[in-house]
Parts: sequence; structure tokens; C-alpha cells
Amino acid sequence: MTRYAAIDVGTNTIRLLVADAQDTATYRPIFQEQVITRLGERLQKTGVLEAGAVERTIVVLQRFTQTAKKLGAEKVVAVATSAAREAKNQREFLDKVRREAGIELQVASEEVEATLTALGVSHALGPAWSTMLIIDIGGGSTEFIFVEQSKFAGHLSLPIGVVKITEAFLKGDPPPVDELEAASSSLRETLSRVPASLDIPPRGALVGTAGTPTTLAAIDLGLATYDAERVTGHRLSRGRIEQLLEHLCSLPLAERRQIVGLEPARADVIIAGILLTREIMMLFGFDELTVSDGGLREGILLHHLAQRNPRS
Repeated sequence: MTRYAAIDVGTNTIRLLVADAQDTATYRPIFQEQVITRLGERLQKTGVLEAGAVERTIVVLQRFTQTAKKLGAEKVVAVATSAAREAKNQREFLDKVRREAGIELQVASEEVEATLTALGVSHALGPAWSTMLIIDIGGGSTEFIFVEQSKFAGHLSLPIGVVKITEAFLKGDPPPVDELEAASSSLRETLSRVPASLDIPPRGALVGTAGTPTTLAAIDLGLATYDAERVTGHRLSRGRIEQLLEHLCSLPLAERRQIVGLEPARADVIIAGILLTREIMMLFGFDELTVSDGGLREGILLHHLAQRNPRS
């Protein structure tokens, strides 16, 4: 049994998983944590990772690395996504992480991110979920990932995410109707390119992973303390998502931060996430979304295990 740590450095959130693994397909979580650092703050406007966002992220990476080592992790594998991919100062950021946090942060391509996410979701939901369209709603991008007969079968990445949508459209507190309509209209225009771009038409279930779907599940379940096992497999109808959207849009930020199941630091971007989720469900004609807590972070770990133990 060997202990490893995987870190997912997203545009909005950093997620840590420390786990014991005996082979390439199974592991036992020892410790999990996530912190919102908003690495991609104002990236859409400036084109660079801003100093404050970088510092917040490095502080968390330092702590996560220290935690992993204290827990006895043999290896820490860290992967960054959309914000690091897009930033003009990517190299400076990676060098700073290496110097100050002591880890080699890898920047995943869109295809690698999609492949690892599919791996993590498939592991979390189990073999019964062999054919699905996975939506990974991030802070800076949204991945559409198709899995057929338990095999990765195609993906598309669009540069829309909850941080970008919020910064571009949702400035009111709470956002007024005209801002919500402008955001929805822009999303529909961008999403209209998806069916033609995806090689394989979506079939099977619609599965959502990352912060928006898991938060919606936590709110729907009334989880005062987040429970990954209860979140994974939880189903949300389109009607229920519409209800949650209507309710959250009626509340100012201070009141949204008090909602059970909603991380206070995510309260400002959750409306953008629900808008995007609704538009995706409408576009593809899905009446239900199944949630997976497992995603990119878990895929990072599973991929590393497969590389370390190729014959297992």
C-alpha cells in the first residue's frame, strides 16, 4: 500500500486528495480538501494571472503540499487547467510554484483534462454508467466529454466558465433580469456550436462534475457538512434546477452566502453556473442531471497509479 496526493489547480478552486493505493484501479481516500483561490480572476480582461490571485494560490499549494507530506504521501502530482493554459505569464507562474511550493505543476491540455476527468467520473459512478455525456463546468472553461461503453470517445472544450460569465455579465446584487438574459443569450450563442463540433452525438445519461453540479446537489440535499458519497449519484431534474436558479437569483450575495450546502466563497459565481447548466440541459434535451463528486482530481490520481504500476 502506497500513499499519494493529487492536486487539481482550477481557475476557481484548488482540490487536494490524499489516498492509499494498492493497484491501478482502487484507492482509499485519507484526506480531501478544497479551497477557492480564484486563480483566473480578471484573466479574461488582462490576459495574465494577477499577483494577488497567484499569491493566494501559492499559499494554498504550500499548505496542501505540507499536508500531503505530513500524511506520508510518497508523491504529490499537481495539474493545472484553463487559467494556467490561457495566461500569458504561465511560465512565471509555474516557476514561482516550483520555487515557493516545491512542486512541479503540470498544465493539462484540453484533451488531457477531458480524459482525466472521464477517468475520475467513471471511477466514481461505477461500471453501470458506461455511456454518458459529462459536463465539467469550471471557472474558465467547460468540457464536454463523451464516454461510450466505458471508453473515452470524444471531447470539446469551450472557453466559458463561472468566473468568466460572472465577470462579464453578472454585476448586480442580485443580478437584474437584463443581466441574466444577456448572460443566457451569450451562453446559447456559444453553446450552439457544440452539436456540430462533437464528433459523437450524446447518448445515455448527462453527468455533471466540478463545483456547480456538486454544489447544487449539496443544496438540494441540505448538507451542512459536505458528503461526497451522498453527492455522487444524486439526481437533479431540470425543473428543480430552475427552482434553485429562481430562488438564488432573488437573493443578494450576503444572503446567498448563508444557504446550507453553498460554500460562501462560491456564492458569487453559483448563479452563472446554474445558468450554464440550464442552457446545456435545454440544448441537449436532458431532463435530468446526475452528479459526480469524482472528476479531474481523482483522474489525476488514477492516471498516476496506472503509470507507476503499468502491469497491475
